[in-house]
Amino acid sequence: MNTAMTMTPKRFRPGFWSAIAAVLFLAFCTVTVIRFTKGLGAVTNLSDKFPWGLWIGFDLLCGVGLAAGAFTLTAVVHLFNLKKFEPIVRPTILTGFLGYAFVIVALLLDLGQPWRIWHAIVYWNPHSVMFEVAWCVMLYTSVLALEFSPVVFEYFGFHTPARIIHRLITPLVILGVILSTLHQSSLGSLYLIVPSKLHALWYSPMLPLHFYISAIGAGIGMVILESYLSGRAFHRHLEMDLLEPLARGMVVALGIYGLMRLQAIRRNHAFGSILEFGYEGKMFLLEITLGVILPVALMSFRKLRTNPDWLVGSAFMAVLGFVMNRLNISITGMEAASGTRYMPSFMEIIVSVGLVATGMAVFAFAVRIFPIFPEGEGAKSLEMDKGA
Repeated sequence: MNTAMTMTPKRFRPGFWSAIAAVLFLAFCTVTVIRFTKGLGAVTNLSDKFPWGLWIGFDLLCGVGLAAGAFTLTAVVHLFNLKKFEPIVRPTILTGFLGYAFVIVALLLDLGQPWRIWHAIVYWNPHSVMFEVAWCVMLYTSVLALEFSPVVFEYFGFHTPARIIHRLITPLVILGVILSTLHQSSLGSLYLIVPSKLHALWYSPMLPLHFYISAIGAGIGMVILESYLSGRAFHRHLEMDLLEPLARGMVVALGIYGLMRLQAIRRNHAFGSILEFGYEGKMFLLEITLGVILPVALMSFRKLRTNPDWLVGSAFMAVLGFVMNRLNISITGMEAASGTRYMPSFMEIIVSVGLVATGMAVFAFAVRIFPIFPEGEGAKSLEMDKGA
């Protein structure tokens, strides 16, 4: 039975968070106009000495990494045939697609000449890591759009194209896994060219693998966090029977990643930097404690994994630690070599916060329109909102 056709979208009544999202979106639009009319220098604290800042470290590196839950979960369901996770596939794919879409928007803002972004399609440079990242991001965004398209087709009654996509879902998932593996790791490859500039606490010849494994761990954490936030927003129950096994997978991924980081630090003879407890040492300890040690230690106990508060708290720490890692690599670890301290401007922060708020608003809008949650849960939650 097609639940999409039985759903009646709720009349939109703006509330507090809707107003906040609207204000942030307007601020984002204002900064965007200034950026494209007066240049990067008018809205950012970037310079020739420090050309990559918050928009690369957070909007790109974190946006792509945190969307890794999409390829992880679709692979689990469609390739390993673990059908019990199907109820959280659609919202995860939607989250991944929105994440990649807003990464592209952030890139347009950060590029010095954004009108040339199409050049990667025509002017090929297979020796460039950025070329590979550009193609993989474009293709994987298209794959995510195709994976989500049956939801839209079914809602509008286009059953034939929906059936075609359903038949192609396994090849699409395989393609998505390949593309994600390539560009998640290639983002780490971008920093292989700066061994003398990136601090020894973060540099490693294994950076591509570090980026890939950490994205899997944080991506799973993001799936748990997204399930919690959507549950709070739409009055849905938390699927503990699905999220608890995911937490176990998160422990494995983060545990492997943590051991790899320690091995890299040992090879770089960088433990002294931690013991000195300087700026970089403090940031490293905060990152590794939040992003690896605490989530792994807490989620290793079944009693805590099956407790919603501890589960969500650990997922939040894993995501926060991941964000700190990407910012440490792109900013903290590069500052000493650049001879300058970078602090993002207010308008840089507005753009990043505005993109996140807009993404959350679009997700909420999509849930109100399309059957994102199984068995009409989206419709049920809307009815609950109406009666509240």
